[in-house]
Parts: sequence; C-alpha cells; structure tokens
Amino acid sequence: MRYSSVILALPALSLAQQQVPLVDQLKGWFNKATEVVQGYVPTSVPSTVPEAVNAGAAGVASTAVQPLNLANYKQVLSPSAKAAQNAGPEEVLLYITGSNKTCYGLCDKADAAWNKAAAVLAATSSPPKLARLDCEVDGVLCNMWSAGPPAIYHFLLPETLADQSKPATTARFIQLNRTEITASDITELSTKEKYKETTPYEGLFHPIDGLLATTGANLPYGYVFWALNKMPSWLPMILISFVSRRFM
Repeated sequence: MRYSSVILALPALSLAQQQVPLVDQLKGWFNKATEVVQGYVPTSVPSTVPEAVNAGAAGVASTAVQPLNLANYKQVLSPSAKAAQNAGPEEVLLYITGSNKTCYGLCDKADAAWNKAAAVLAATSSPPKLARLDCEVDGVLCNMWSAGPPAIYHFLLPETLADQSKPATTARFIQLNRTEITASDITELSTKEKYKETTPYEGLFHPIDGLLATTGANLPYGYVFWALNKMPSWLPMILISFVSRRFM
C-alpha cells in the first residue's frame, strides 16, 4: 500500500508542473519517496516501483531541461540575463543521447540516469543550465560537433567584458559509460566539480570557439556527414563503380 502511494504520487507531481514551483515540486517528490523507504523495507521490491521512479524523474526533468536543436543552440549556449548578475561563468550541462541508429539502442540506462540527475540538479540552490540533444532527431548538430552519444558536454559560458569582448568558452566533452553510468556520476560533475577531471577541449569541433564554428563551416560540414550517414552502404559502391567505368 505504501509503494502504491508513491506510484500514484510521482506522475501526479510531474503533471502539476504549472501550478507548483519546480523546487517545491522536487522537494515534495523526494520527501514522499524518503518517507516510504524509511517507514517500510520490504523483502522484495515490486518491479513497478523503479519504473514509477523513472517516470517521475523523466517528468520532472522535462520541465527543467531545454531541448537543443539547430534553431536554438546558439541562444542556449549563450550566457543568460540571470547569469549577468552572478560573478563568474555560467555552467551548462548538455546531455547527448540517441536511439537505435545513433546509440545502437544502448542509451536507455544513460537516459534514466540523466533524468534522475537533472531532477536533482534542478532542485539545487544554484542549478546549472540543463539541455538535451538527441542525435536521432538532430543528427546535423551532432555531426557538426563530431559528438556521439551517450555523453555530457560541459560548458562554462563567460560573461561579456566591459569592452564587449568575449573570453573563450571552456568546453569539456565527457563520454558516458553505457552500462555503468549512474545518476550520482552525472550529478557530481556539477555538485562536486568532477568535470575538472576532464581536460578542456579546444579542437576543430569546439561548438563555440572551434575553427569550424568561427568560420561558419560547421553547418555545411554537419549536413555533409549527416547525409553520408543516411546513405545506404551499397550506394557508394555503385557510385564508385559508375565513375570508374566512365573514366575507363
């Protein structure tokens, strides 16, 4: 009976997002789960409980995470007006995921971990900006950055200086283990600054300051390689055969 109340409560919380502030919503969600765990420890855990927790986390995360695409990525990866009031750069955690074609159907565990981590991070006193990129849906953007799922792109967006110049954006590409990743691993990237264990990326595919991005070549590059990935494996062989015969 106690677990059934949790199963009913979690989806309800995610549906009430417009009436209840996000932080209060998250606190209530975790408090209810804690009360049940403390008050009752069963000998066997029903399989529906983790499913309900995952569903609740996904519902809460969906209200706090900004979907990333070609139309809005420059805006999302720019310091917000709120960040201008705070000292130091603005932190962004971008989760990169996929499905059967881009992640070979192996991103489910990472997706569940991200949803739980995003719900926790959104409830902190100074939450980072959270975003999500699905390479199955926005393959051009993933190819622009040469980014494969599952992964976290961690950004520190600098403030614009008084002379209107903008310092370099610190970006770290953190590949996630598809079988062992946990919500704590993702949460601690921000709360314990474990992102610092990864060397900042400063190469060609840097989403903001890389050569492709600054010259505008990243978009055509992304489309070309997106099209090549969409091309059937037999088509290049036919084209090579056709060209070679014409040449001969």
